[in-house]
This record gives sequence, C-alpha cells and structure tokens, in this order.
Amino acid sequence: MTIQVVDLTGGNVDEAPEWAGRPSSCKYCLYWEDPQETRASAPSGTGKSLQRKRAWLDSTRLDWGPCAKLLYVDRQPIAYAQYAPPEYLPGAAVYPGGPPSEDAVLVSCLFIPDREFRGLGLGYELLRTILGELRGRGVNAVETFSRRGSAENPSGPLEFYVRHGFRILKDDREFPLVRLELAG
Repeated sequence: MTIQVVDLTGGNVDEAPEWAGRPSSCKYCLYWEDPQETRASAPSGTGKSLQRKRAWLDSTRLDWGPCAKLLYVDRQPIAYAQYAPPEYLPGAAVYPGGPPSEDAVLVSCLFIPDREFRGLGLGYELLRTILGELRGRGVNAVETFSRRGSAENPSGPLEFYVRHGFRILKDDREFPLVRLELAG
C-alpha cells in the first residue's frame, strides 16, 4: 500500500473523496467557513459550493499557508483534512463546546469517508503529517471538535484524538473541544 499526503488546494479539491450518498461531502461543505451556509443548501448548489471552497482554500493558503490535506492510497484519494486558525473558520465560534482558543489551529475536518479504509492507521498518518507541518510553522496548539460515540462525522471520533495525545479542553455531551499542545 503506497500512501501519499499532499496539500489540498483549489486546484485539486475536485479529487477530494465523496462521502457516499451524502451531497454535503467535504469538498462542497462550507459549514466552518461560512456560518450562514447550511448543509441543506449543498445538494442544489454543489457547483457554487465547490467554487466557494476553491476560493477559500486558495485565499487561506495565500494569507496563512497550507490549510488542508488530501491522503491517497495507491493513487486513490481516501481521506481529507482541513485546518486553520479560528478566525478563518468563523462557524467554530458558535459551535457547542466552543469557541476554540485563539492560540490554536483548529482542525475542522479529518475524515475517511469509506469505512473500508478506517482502522488502518490512515487517519493517524494524516494527523501526523498536519501536526509535523504545524510544529514546523511554530504553532503552539491544535484543537478540534471531536465527536463522542460515532466515527460517522467529519470531525472525527473523540477516541481517535485522545489516543493520539489530545485532552478534553471544553466538554460537551456530543462535540467536546479537544486540544494538543505542540510547543514546549
């Protein structure tokens, strides 16, 4: 199995994996980027949503740096992750368990849509790549809204993050905010 992790940009977002049967797949989702956007609007506006996602990826990359990753297995796109400081993801400000800390980068999505590829260490490979990059960029901490009791959510399950060193910062019955210190 050959694994490759690349930056996700407006130029390659078309390759992001689809979540079978769900028109709100990550490449169309603007949930975090635009608090006015609803998942219900994605089915009728996937072309427009994809165009807006491209624009967000490219403008955030130019302004702040790489903000998303795409993981391939044997040249097939399998997983997706997105991250940025909270000011680039205004939907996080009103999220249960929030808001995220100003000194942290928020992982808004880390997801493997196809269950066949879960449990193989691919999510950790994606997370490890992101954490290494962020350490190199001098980021102090990483946070995310994890999900209790279900892997069927782009945020990722709480157990995954706790297993990889995150601790609960702000508890919530469904989406606790978890944090991993990167500095010192």
